[in-house]
Amino acid sequence: MGKKRAMITAVGHYVPEKVLTNLELEKMVNTNDEWIRTRTGIRERRILEKGATSDLGVGAVKNLMERRGMTASEIDVIIVATVTPDMFFPATACVIQDKLGAKNAFGFDLNAACSGFVYALTIGSQLIETGAYKKIVVVGADKMSSILDYTDRNTCILFGDAGGAVLLEPSPDESVGIIDHKLYSDGSGGRYLYMLGGGSLNPSTHETVDKKMHYIFQDGKAVYKVAVIGMADVSEEIMKRNNLTGKDVDWLVPHQANLRIVDACAERMGLDKSKVMINIDRYGNTTAATIPLCLSEWWQAGKIKKGHNLVLSSFGAGYTWGAVLVKWGIEPPKTIKNYELGIKNK
Repeated sequence: MGKKRAMITAVGHYVPEKVLTNLELEKMVNTNDEWIRTRTGIRERRILEKGATSDLGVGAVKNLMERRGMTASEIDVIIVATVTPDMFFPATACVIQDKLGAKNAFGFDLNAACSGFVYALTIGSQLIETGAYKKIVVVGADKMSSILDYTDRNTCILFGDAGGAVLLEPSPDESVGIIDHKLYSDGSGGRYLYMLGGGSLNPSTHETVDKKMHYIFQDGKAVYKVAVIGMADVSEEIMKRNNLTGKDVDWLVPHQANLRIVDACAERMGLDKSKVMINIDRYGNTTAATIPLCLSEWWQAGKIKKGHNLVLSSFGAGYTWGAVLVKWGIEPPKTIKNYELGIKNK
């Protein structure tokens, strides 16, 4: 069982039907459309009205399996990156496994907040490299609306619900696949982005609920300062380690937290905006789902070609951040779907 390079062989996503626009948020909290768009780039987001994070993940995996032409019984491992699990235990990966009927798979959850998908993709690729597994599904899914205080304009305007997934398989060509990765964390940043209630530190009580400890808290200015530096630095580092310049990178696939952070990262990498995947305007920050959601839409639209160099970059609570270099190994789908992408005019 020699070392095998892992490659992404299929991608899928799922977003709820309900759209929550900035104009609707104006009726719920003291904010306005212009303020939100100029500071974040967001104009609407999706909300899952019924169901849980596992339903977002199941929808994404079913979309992936349909595109790959495979059944759930073929899956060996399910890794779910999320900060909004259906419950503490069993793991959401186990819930998804049961809902899919993936009887031959084992699974587990991973919590690295907005960097969760990048972390999970790295772990999944290394499991493939051992030679022990042939089909690993990596899911990024979050129902952020379940932990949002819709009276707090600092957070409720930012997040939405979605699920994305990729399938990892051994690459038949060593020149394509997951080429390199670099992950970081800094626990001292935990005081700026967190949810205090519900864990063993602050078990759920009437007091924790009354104090709104089960909602996300974010010091926006503090997080913004380090996120800009973290995402830009690690993206540049992964390029330099592999002797790449901005001209060699076909796509930056950034975590969709804030349009200004994405722009700063692209500028640091020397990338033209035409090489940056952006859908934050339509979905907001879907936490662990942002990167696979981008990959799925752009691939289905025929924008990602075999041989393209992709840099996946993210920053999240913890603090956690990282980047993955991918040499894309599959052709665009035969049926190209005309998504309303941010790159639609290119």
